[in-house]
Amino acid sequence: MQVNFKTKIYVGLFSLLFLFGSGAYLAASKIMRDALLEENRTRGHVIARSLASHAIEPLLAMDFLRLKNLVDDAVASNRDVFYAFITNARGEVLVHTFYGGFPIDLLEVNHPAPSQPYSRKLLDTEEGLVHDYALAVSIDEKPFGYVRVGLLQTGVQQAINNLSLTMFLATALFLLLSGLLGTALVRTLGKRVDSLHRSIDQVLRGDLNVQTASPLEKNCWDITQCHNEDCPAYNEKNVRCWYVAGTLCPQCVEGRYNKKIETCTSCPVYKSHSGDELQKVADAFDFMVRTLKGHLSELKEAEYTLTAQQDLLKTILNATPDFVSLQDQNFKYKAVNKAFCDLVGKKESEIIGKDDFSLFSTKRAEANRLEDQELLRSGEPLVKEEKIRTGNTSRWIHLVKLPVLDSNGAIIGMLCSGRDITDLKTFQDQLYQAQKMETMGQMTAGIAHEINTPLGIIMGYAQLLLEDAPPGSNLESDLKIIEKQTRICRKIVADLLKFSRHTESTLERINVNRSVEEIVSVVQHTFSLERVRIIQKLNAEVPFIVGDEEKIRQALVNLLNNAFDAIGSDGVILVSTGWNDQEKMVSLSVADTGDGIPEHMIGKIFDPFFTTKSVGKGTGLGLSVTFGIARDHGGRIDVQSPLPPELRNVILLESEGLEVSKGTLFTLFLPSERDHKSS
Repeated sequence: MQVNFKTKIYVGLFSLLFLFGSGAYLAASKIMRDALLEENRTRGHVIARSLASHAIEPLLAMDFLRLKNLVDDAVASNRDVFYAFITNARGEVLVHTFYGGFPIDLLEVNHPAPSQPYSRKLLDTEEGLVHDYALAVSIDEKPFGYVRVGLLQTGVQQAINNLSLTMFLATALFLLLSGLLGTALVRTLGKRVDSLHRSIDQVLRGDLNVQTASPLEKNCWDITQCHNEDCPAYNEKNVRCWYVAGTLCPQCVEGRYNKKIETCTSCPVYKSHSGDELQKVADAFDFMVRTLKGHLSELKEAEYTLTAQQDLLKTILNATPDFVSLQDQNFKYKAVNKAFCDLVGKKESEIIGKDDFSLFSTKRAEANRLEDQELLRSGEPLVKEEKIRTGNTSRWIHLVKLPVLDSNGAIIGMLCSGRDITDLKTFQDQLYQAQKMETMGQMTAGIAHEINTPLGIIMGYAQLLLEDAPPGSNLESDLKIIEKQTRICRKIVADLLKFSRHTESTLERINVNRSVEEIVSVVQHTFSLERVRIIQKLNAEVPFIVGDEEKIRQALVNLLNNAFDAIGSDGVILVSTGWNDQEKMVSLSVADTGDGIPEHMIGKIFDPFFTTKSVGKGTGLGLSVTFGIARDHGGRIDVQSPLPPELRNVILLESEGLEVSKGTLFTLFLPSERDHKSS
């Protein structure tokens, strides 16, 4: 059990008082007892010696009456004398003071030796302890008789007991008075210690508005008759002036407490207010709390400023589309922004303190570790473009890694900044595609013109020969084959000419939904023969666009035919329109339930003459023409394969249990009428 400070002082004080009082009482009692006993022994010896000196003459004269009077006077004059008797040299009792007969045994208990004329013994009698004194009566050191005196201890013991009681009462009174005085002192000390403890507890609970020291009766400006209101100690009633820096008294030294205290000790204010040690502790504690409060206020202000700056920096980093990360020299992530979290697909709390092996695949983490180790070794920045895969999509990243240096120039970490350049790469690919198409257009235009003439001649001669060929003959059959294949070649040449010609577009307001409905109404019968169903999801709020309606229709027909060829039979085509608010463009989408496009072919599908269809099923120009139409209208065309999950679910709901394969989604983005005017 814990004992409080006041109880400890009480116990210690009263223990000391008890030990001191007990020791003093015992020591004084012993000294007093020894002194009384010694005084009693001396008195007995004096009585015996006096009796012996007075008994010489009567003893020589054998005057028994005088001897009897001497022993009786000795007993009568001293109340502590129990008996007295005188014997001759032979030990025969001459006179005594006993009533009822002399105790013979008393003669043998004490007898002085020849060399010791004086002897004392303590006897235990019925009346109590008795000191028996035996003294020789002699002339020229020749004994001729003996004096015996018995001195009772009762009186001495009573005196000792009385004095002991008096000493005990005096000691008890002293202890009581000392205890009362000590209690008053302890109580005063305890109150001041309790006050200091309460103040400390209050500070520990976070309340720094404490006042431990007692208030002053007079302040420093009252004592010195100072009225300088510019002095920082003026009207400061809670802190002693020697703790205040920058006081303006003539004798004060500039600076804080440690510089000025030596000069303050001679100041009348210090002498009047410094107080005892506890007062100084309370004053120092109040000043310490006041200083701590000031420092905490400064720290809170600095913390607020630092937090605001951190929040601002974090806001800036989170707002930037670039992903930013900071790693230490042990490759642990110390800070990341929101873009990096989105890239990794984890929360910030799940990234901090982890390394690449906890966030990426083993292959990617090992590649990153090799790059990071080389950067830490060489200190050379790393700049690269890299294609990474996240989920089912691939993204191009432009990456910059820089070493982080401390004040001594040592590398302590790495700062990584990256940007998603997938759109830029897409635009580059589209630009490259456009350049290829332009080159191919120029080339195919010349080729088409050169081939068209001989094809016309071949068809003309074939038709002339058919007129003369016998019906049903092999010759007629062969000529029809030649005519058919020549027509196919002429169609290919016509497609090449359409692809290569750059004709002026007729701009007009186009209702995309109406164009979709008209085209779908034309092709849906043909598609239905192969059990291919067309579903329309048209947004009625889609704005008008400005462009060449015939070319837009051609692009839609190309996308529908491409979807139909991808399905073959038994499938669904979903045609939808919408508004992309982020890009401010009208979207025209065609999704099919076909087998999809292999990933390695997606980058080539817009190339002229590239096709995934079998021989004789397509020229490979449909998507290239559609790509050119989108470009000419200030838009673009995107492709996704397989279908996004949300679109797959829509088709499943509309397809009545039809199994949906990977599928492909083509989306044509075209600027609205408003954006076309602003551009």
